[in-house]
Amino acid sequence: MAAPNNNELRDRPVGELLKQLSQETTTLVRQELDLAKAEMAEKGKQAGMGAGMLGGAGLAGLLALIALTMCLIFALDTAMRGWLAALVVAGLWALIAGVLALTGKNKVQEATPPVPEQTIETAKEDVEWAKSQKSSGRR
Repeated sequence: MAAPNNNELRDRPVGELLKQLSQETTTLVRQELDLAKAEMAEKGKQAGMGAGMLGGAGLAGLLALIALTMCLIFALDTAMRGWLAALVVAGLWALIAGVLALTGKNKVQEATPPVPEQTIETAKEDVEWAKSQKSSGRR
């Protein structure tokens, strides 16, 4: 649909022009929404592929950790009985897990309560400033 020139627009009634504007605006909004949907679908597909790859990397890392653990047990087995070597390695992993758990717990406690404290404080300051401006305007 070719755009009408200025003379054609001037000759048309305002009601008709408003109707056309409404239709074209609706069409434009629909096209923008369709474009946004298509873009989000593509980004979602890419994010899904990335998440799958991260999951695969996590699994491969876990398998590598298991192999490394077995290697450490076999290395210690040369100096002590096998069950004792496995117990030493299990104790090492328990120690690492405990340290990580305590550190994680402390980080979570530092982040609670999950409210934007600084934003709330600045909002309160803004309200106080607005009140002071209002009261100084009355004088």
